[in-house]
Amino acid sequence: MQKLLFLVLLVTGGLHAFAQTRVVAECTVTYSIQAAVSGQTDQEAAELLKASSKTVYIKGNNSRVDLVSPSFLQTMIYDKSTGNAVILREMGANKFMTKLSGKDWISQNSKFSGMTVTYLNETRNILGYDCKKAVLKLQNGSQFTVFYATTIAPSVREFEYQFKDIPGFVLEYEAMEGGGQTITYTATRINLNPVQASKFDIPSSGYRLLN
Repeated sequence: MQKLLFLVLLVTGGLHAFAQTRVVAECTVTYSIQAAVSGQTDQEAAELLKASSKTVYIKGNNSRVDLVSPSFLQTMIYDKSTGNAVILREMGANKFMTKLSGKDWISQNSKFSGMTVTYLNETRNILGYDCKKAVLKLQNGSQFTVFYATTIAPSVREFEYQFKDIPGFVLEYEAMEGGGQTITYTATRINLNPVQASKFDIPSSGYRLLN
């Protein structure tokens, strides 16, 4: 009887632990973008970023990330089933497309190889989700500080390669961009409704193909 009770507790406990993190296969997440300001030039850049946004779309094995600013639009579409990615850039009337094979995608993100992740006890509530803190340190000395929801995780993680092993949905992160400027991305809205499949269609014309 004691052995049977132990097995029941073991199974139910395991199911409870598994159920703690729900894989989200359909969602749209919008992020605000903020920059640390230390001078007039930074102030102008900060205002530009404040008028910008990042939107992540997840549908099954597909993901799309839109970065929208007053001066440009960048869309990255990633297919987990093939590992391939397409990057679309629009600057004024100019439109460019870059196609990346799975091997190219891994190569492009090689700077994240060998990074270390430190999980901390600090927590923060973002949009009703309890988020834990982690610090990711790259071999080149740069780092990301992230807050990730522990109860949900995206069905596609490799589209943000540096976060692919984080055990949850990253709802806020701080990154050091070019020029030493610190940029913070914070989720401001999560929509769990189905995403239109057309969001992941690759344009067949209108873009200049770049190698």
